Amino acid sequence: MAEEKQAPEKQGYVRPLSAESQGEAPGRGRLDGRRILVVGGGQRVLDAATDPVGNGRAMSLLFAREGATVAVADMNADAAAETVRRIEAEGGKATAITADISKPGDIKRMIDDAIAAMGGLDGMVLNVGIGVGGLGLDGISAEDWTKALNVNLRGPMLCCQAAMPKMEEGSSIVFISSIAGLVAGSRLPAYDASKAALGGLMRHVGLEGSKRGIRSNIVAPGLVDTPLGRLATQGRPSRGRTPVPFGRQATGWEIAYAALFFMSDESVYVTGQTLAVDSGLTGIS
Repeated sequence: MAEEKQAPEKQGYVRPLSAESQGEAPGRGRLDGRRILVVGGGQRVLDAATDPVGNGRAMSLLFAREGATVAVADMNADAAAETVRRIEAEGGKATAITADISKPGDIKRMIDDAIAAMGGLDGMVLNVGIGVGGLGLDGISAEDWTKALNVNLRGPMLCCQAAMPKMEEGSSIVFISSIAGLVAGSRLPAYDASKAALGGLMRHVGLEGSKRGIRSNIVAPGLVDTPLGRLATQGRPSRGRTPVPFGRQATGWEIAYAALFFMSDESVYVTGQTLAVDSGLTGIS
């Protein structure tokens, strides 16, 4: 009689941090010569002494390490400038742009300033998103609903509308969404709805962009240990107790490497797709 196979024990397992997970891996020239705009490339400060790297700053730093020139846009001028300072300290090339994509007038200026500073545009990451209002349908007002959709959905649409005619053939656009757009869980209805709708926008951008080889994809993070994530956990402590298959939350660097894949030629035949970077929360939990 064959010995019955036992399922692997998962309890207590914690996925080790690799050099990439910690932002310590060297660049390999995967973006040599590229000119990339990272919208939301600054970072919220929760506790300057202990804050981990945020998704936008990690992407900006990683793209520069991989050989790209980076335009770092953020509504917080100091946050964008700090990201640029770190890039330049590592020998990279970057410029800071102050812009609020809830304001349509800022968007056209941001795109024009990025192209002027870098001499062109080969890639754009839209790392924006706010969660407003209280929990549940009873906690959201009409004003908060409009505010969330203006930033999370209208802003990215206007960025694509302004940028795509000026982007080079073969460029790449990456939307940073959330698994809240794939499964219920945040309990913020405007946030969930806007992130779900981002998938429809991404596919449309991919369809229009295909005429010039411009690719469009989504990275959907799960639980990530960033300053914004820690702030969210303070407001909803149950978030920090969510069982995660790999035993820990992601780092901002792990989200950045997923975006790097879509930004590089390694994904040259991939468009219109969503990649959940969530330790399997949407697939196996």
